[in-house]
Amino acid sequence: MNIEFDSYKQKLNDIKPALDGLADSLNLVGLKNELERLHAMQEAPGFWDDVEKSQKTVMKIKQAENKITRYEKMVSSWEDMQTICEMAEEEDDDSMLPELKEGFETLTHEMETCRLETLLTGKYDKNNAIMSFQAGAGGTEAQDWCQMLYRMYTRWAERSGFTYKLMDYQEGDEAGIKSASILVEGENAYGFLKGESGVHRLVRVSPFDANARRQTSFSAIEVIPEIEDDSEDFEIRPDEYEMQVFRSSGAGGQHINKTSSAVRLIHKSGIVVSCQTERSQFQNKETCLRMLRSKLVEIREREHLATIADIKGVQQKIEWGSQIRNYVFMPYTLVKDTRTGCETSNVNAVMDGALDPFIESYLNCLASGNWVQK
Repeated sequence: MNIEFDSYKQKLNDIKPALDGLADSLNLVGLKNELERLHAMQEAPGFWDDVEKSQKTVMKIKQAENKITRYEKMVSSWEDMQTICEMAEEEDDDSMLPELKEGFETLTHEMETCRLETLLTGKYDKNNAIMSFQAGAGGTEAQDWCQMLYRMYTRWAERSGFTYKLMDYQEGDEAGIKSASILVEGENAYGFLKGESGVHRLVRVSPFDANARRQTSFSAIEVIPEIEDDSEDFEIRPDEYEMQVFRSSGAGGQHINKTSSAVRLIHKSGIVVSCQTERSQFQNKETCLRMLRSKLVEIREREHLATIADIKGVQQKIEWGSQIRNYVFMPYTLVKDTRTGCETSNVNAVMDGALDPFIESYLNCLASGNWVQK
């Protein structure tokens, strides 16, 4: 019995430097100072006069408090497990071993998640994410694959504590979807999902082929940060885009298909956004403008362009050779990322939202610059 407790005591001592290091990575001292400043602002007269500004401050307070509380809980957990080891040795009692094992696994997982979050230092990493799905060429087969990806990412969002809101959904001709857009809401949503942008390739025996032949399908995913209206010094003028209205189709409630409330905006750069899930044409247009604005700002930042006018919409080729990840259902099962080399044979778990290993490997490669050579 003592051997196992001694082993965990050594493991706890081994992870202590990493736990201490997280305090520096999180800038815990600076975070506490910032929290004091925000609390002072909240208590100042007239704080609630500007509702929008006060709500943003309250959100910052909540985020800072959550980070501090989360770290303090990890430290408390580490101390509790040390105590368990000492008590078990003194009392020659192995009944607390299951609790110790579970606690250690939980702590190390929490520390790894926290470490990954410290890698999210990009300008928009903390923002919500707008995720768009586009089926490649191939008709029903590609549209079915696009819907499978949609389910995979919405399952991941649910499992990871994020919420998502449907913004656009175009059903396939016979099955699946032609395209869709969702807003993934929660702190660091964009930071975690940004590496998922790109072409995803599927290899399987097609359920739509009477001869049961192997098919290869492609779908593209685009991830951009949702950017607040007051975060940049430009506006989109009405003469910079064309607005089209059409009847909604697919998921969206009872009001679907009754009026031409869906909106599509075509920017002069060639970038297109659409929304059909709000209840009015006005609301759909406002959502489209937020999506368009976020996309234009993200492209400008990514391409290091001086002005929005320099942006040219580029159509991504959804085809062989451009994929970031392969999903093979037969003759064997394998999901492999072409950039990081991360892979697993448990394709069913991945399709059910188990994407953390791929997201983590991408963030680690991004931080270290250690990419797979193609």
